[in-house]
This record gives sequence, C-alpha cells and structure tokens, in this order.
Amino acid sequence: MQPIFAIALFAALVAIASSAPQGGNTPVPILSSEFDQKEDGSYSFSYETGDGIKRSEAGAQKKIGEESGSTSNGSISWKTPEGKTVTITFVADERGFQPKVTVS
Repeated sequence: MQPIFAIALFAALVAIASSAPQGGNTPVPILSSEFDQKEDGSYSFSYETGDGIKRSEAGAQKKIGEESGSTSNGSISWKTPEGKTVTITFVADERGFQPKVTVS
C-alpha cells in the first residue's frame, strides 16, 4: 500500500508544479497617460502601453427631456499575435452601447 501512496503523492506534486505560472509576469510600461475631469461631470482620459494597447474615452452629462444621464465615446486598439490591429470604437448614449469593431 505504501508504494501506491508514494506514486499518488508524486503525481499530485507533478500536477501542482505543472499548473504553476510559467515564466513569470513581465511588467508592461505605460508610455503615456492623461486624465481630465471637470466640475460639470465631463471627463476624458487616454493611455498607451508598451505592448501596443491604446485607449481613449470622453464623456459628459446630458439632459434628455426631464431625465439626465451621461454619454461617452471612445476607442481601444491592440495588436494580435498575428500582427493585425483590432480597434473598437464606441458611443454610449440614450440609444445604448454602440460598438464598431475593425481588424486591419
């Protein structure tokens, strides 16, 4: 019975070791970052990272009839492992979230 326990223990240790993260995490530098928020509730921000991610967004408060809400628009883009650029642009307003995706 002892050899079976040893084999089971060895198998469990191998499974644990192989499920551990491989290679660690390499920090990605932030190349640029801007943020602006105004007293009226409007805002804008953008950033770019060293791995090619670019993100920007702007938003404001909006009154529609008696109701008030917010609107925003922006984009995010990144490169796929195959070298293609994926870009998502969007508008979010009283008509909902309206994304547009392009791959080039």
